[in-house]
Amino acid sequence: MSDDTALPPGRPIRLAPLPPGLWGLLLGAGVALLAPLMGFLIGSIIGPGDTQAAINPMFLALFAGIVIGAGGAIWALVSALRLIRHVRRTPPTPARPSSH
Repeated sequence: MSDDTALPPGRPIRLAPLPPGLWGLLLGAGVALLAPLMGFLIGSIIGPGDTQAAINPMFLALFAGIVIGAGGAIWALVSALRLIRHVRRTPPTPARPSSH
């Protein structure tokens, strides 16, 4: 059943942008957590390789995951500092009067 009448006006929705640094914090923390795990997984899939090799491929994959994870942690820390500076700099919003 179709009804083409207009809906009554409801509560107004105000879209506000996310504070700067929030996405960097979330993505950096995700990279910092998942990169070493992925390095370990990839190293396990590759296997130990040749026993006479100078560098074990398993170690190399795990080391690369740790380095990428450290980069993600630094990204998260820099973004957290940016977010904290934004929160401290933003003036508080005035309280809205209650309707009841």
